[in-house]
Formats: sequence, C-alpha cells, structure tokens
Amino acid sequence: MSSTAAPTQDSAPPLQRRAAILVIVIASVAAFMTSLDNLVVGVALPSIREAMGGSMESLEWTVNAYTMAFAVTMIAMAALGDRFGRRRVFSAGIAVFTLASAVAAMSTSVDVLIAARAIQGFGAAAILPLSLTIISGVVPAEKRSAAIGIWGGVSGLGVALGPFVGGAVVEGISWEWIFWLNVPIGLILLPLVLRLVPESHGPNSKLDVPGLVLAGGGLFALTFGVVRAPALGWTSLTVAGSLAVAVLALVAFVVWERRAPAPMLPLKFFQNRAFALTNALSVAMFFGIFGAIFLLSQYFQTAQGLGPFEAGARTLPWTAMPMFVAPIAGAILYPRFGGRPLMTIGLALQAIAMAWIAVVLAVETSYLSLIPAFVMAGTGMALVISPSASMILESVRDDEAGQASGAASTLREVGGVLGVAVMATVFQHSGSYASPQAYTDGVAAALPVAVGVLAVGAVLGAALPGKAWMAARSSGSSQGEARHASRQAEHVVTPA
Repeated sequence: MSSTAAPTQDSAPPLQRRAAILVIVIASVAAFMTSLDNLVVGVALPSIREAMGGSMESLEWTVNAYTMAFAVTMIAMAALGDRFGRRRVFSAGIAVFTLASAVAAMSTSVDVLIAARAIQGFGAAAILPLSLTIISGVVPAEKRSAAIGIWGGVSGLGVALGPFVGGAVVEGISWEWIFWLNVPIGLILLPLVLRLVPESHGPNSKLDVPGLVLAGGGLFALTFGVVRAPALGWTSLTVAGSLAVAVLALVAFVVWERRAPAPMLPLKFFQNRAFALTNALSVAMFFGIFGAIFLLSQYFQTAQGLGPFEAGARTLPWTAMPMFVAPIAGAILYPRFGGRPLMTIGLALQAIAMAWIAVVLAVETSYLSLIPAFVMAGTGMALVISPSASMILESVRDDEAGQASGAASTLREVGGVLGVAVMATVFQHSGSYASPQAYTDGVAAALPVAVGVLAVGAVLGAALPGKAWMAARSSGSSQGEARHASRQAEHVVTPA
C-alpha cells in the first residue's frame, strides 16, 4: 500500500508480529467460511429438493439469494465499516452469518431456506472485504503481500473444499449439516475478533446515504436481471426492465459520486491504471472460471452418474491449487516480480485449461485426461488472487483500503454472476439436462465463452503497471515519475 497515506485519526497502527499473525488467521478463517458457503450448496440441491419438495428452479434461489445479497451489499458494508468501525461491522457480519446459518439448517420450507441464504449473503458481504482491510491495517507495508498470500490461500481452501465438503456431508450425514458447520466456526471467531482485532475507521466521518441507495439499487437490479436471464431470456420484460433500471441507477450513482462531499466510492480510483486494470482482470477471471465451475461441477453427476462426494472429490486438483500456490504467489513471487507477469500468466493458464477441457469433454472422457487442465486452472487462479489483492491495496492510500477492497470484491462477484448467467444461457441453447449427451453438448458449447473472456483478460494483463511503477508510487512519487522509473527499469529487470 502507498506509504503516502494520510492515516485517519483512529487508524490502528501495525501490530507486533504475534498479534498480527493472530489477526491474519482470524480474518482469513472468516473469509474461508464465506468462500466455503459460496460453493457448498450446489451439490446439496437434489437432496434438499427430495426433503422439502419444490421445483429445481425454486431451489436454485438458495444459491441466487446468497449471491445477490453478497454482490449487492459489499460496497455498502465497506462504507459502513469505514464510518462505524471496521471491527464492529466485521463482527456484526460474523454474527449475522452464523445466526442465518443456524436458521438455514433448521429450515422446514424452501421459502425459509431462501430467506436465510439471503441473510447469510448480507453477513458475508461484511466479512469478505473487511477481512482484507483489517489485515492490511495491522501488517507493516513490507509484509502485506505475504499476509495477503496467506489470506488468499485460506480463502482458496474454502473454494477447494466447497464441493468436496458438500458432497461428503450430504452423503455421510444430511444436507442440514452443510449449514451447521458454520455455527461453531462463527461462535469461536466472534469473541476472538472482539478481543484481538483493533478498531479502525475510514477517511469519511459522514455516511454517503444517496450513494448507498443508488449503488445498492443499481447492483440489485443488475444481478436480478442477470440471474433471471437464463430462465426468462435476455429480451424478456423482467430482465430487460431490470437491466434498464440498473443502468439508470448506476449512472445516477456515478453522477452523484462526482459531486458528493464524502463519496463512498471515490471515482478517482478508476483513474489509476493499476486499480482499473486489476479490477478488469479480476472480473474476467471470475466471469470465466465461475461460469465454468457452475457447469463442470455438475458434469460428473449429470453426465457420468457419480455421487455428490465422488464428484466433489474429482474437482480437488482444480479447486485445491489456490490453497498451495496463492501463499507462494503472495509471499515470494509478487515481491520479486510484481503483479503484471503473474496475473497475465495466470489468466493465460486458465484460458488454456478451459480450451483443453472443451476439446476433450465427452460423456466417456476419462478423469485422468482432465487432471492437467484442472491443475492449470487452479494454478492460474492462485496467480491472480493474491497479486490482484495486493495491487488493489497498493494503488490507494492506506485509509482508502476499505473503499477499494469493497469495490473490488463487488466487481469480482458481479463478474461471477454474469459469467454463470451468460454461460448458462449458451448451455440452454445447445444442451439440456435431458440426457448425459445433451448435458455434455451444452457444456462443450459454453466453455469457449470462458476461453474468450479469460484470453482477453490475459491480453489486458500486459498493460498492467510493472513492478517499478508500483514501487515508485508507493514511495510517494508522482505518476509521471513512476512511469519514467518504470520505463528505465523495464529495460533491465521487469518481466514483459
């Protein structure tokens, strides 16, 4: 992060090593809890349908309700943390998430389950962006990339274990336990947060209420329209109307933020090349990868007839890689090479992996032929996750970290929602759930969309600022001086 930051009056100073490690662990485990819950429900939908009844479309709202609440409110939660205290809002998010998990586990109807999942999403929206902001505030600048690498690895563990844990719990115990698992984690975390995490605030003492309303309304209309598009069609009145409302609200948000005395999202962030391009690359990755995961996670069950546990286990070579590679990328590779080569290579690896799967995918495809692509995809994800978080935080002042991480988290989640919707639409045009062959045909038709988006992201990665540019900015140089230093250094050490 920039050393030119002007700390707020009550910003928490970096902690001693042991205390900082405890805070990193607490924040990372909280992020793990939310990332686990993002994927764990998908494999349980058939069992929930058997227990509660209802259509599969209604049950899909147990996923969509969480995703929408999560995506819509992250910017707002980051703003509330800046205003009322990051520890306070972070701990409230953990409490809400834990309580909603218990309600979801005790649900006796689909409607109650959907409502509980939406409340879980609100809690997760407070946890994820603020976990990163809290870590950045307690660790010295020279150690932050390593700390973010740990955060990325633990969060990646949640992604890795989501389908695996979901399948194991559903087959071995009962679907309710995919939600009960969150309760002891939350009950342990909450007192630790209140005792060990220092309180800090953001730069604005006033809450930007018009900004909150416009951003929340616009993002809700956008995600609702995108989520409903595969079922209703992109030209349906509901979808087109929602997207039109989203455009109007988000344009009004931009207009308001330009003149707001204390904007919740300073638009100057997007004038910074590192911030703007890093977010664009993150959106591309979440669009391509989460759209692909949505379809491929069902392939082993729908096309090859495997059970939930075995299907989840087969995704581990893909989803487990961030757990191992992200800490290395954050602690070792990013400080040495900067974010540009890592993120470019990471997106390229993911594009190649999706192309590989699209070529070999068939009903009878052997699992061994998919493992190299899964490993490439997971490694590529890890090479983007930690460096992108570091570049986002280094491109803004320390006291703006909450606003920046909230915006970045929201954009990533919207990218994932859009990827699932677009690829599901392509799937429906070329395939169906009617037979293993029909499902495979649909997935094979949708995967090239992920390849294209990920490849565009890799090309954009070449335009990211190099290590020297970021170093000059962090040392307080002007952007013009940073570009000059970057040009001089690129001839010597900076990877292309």
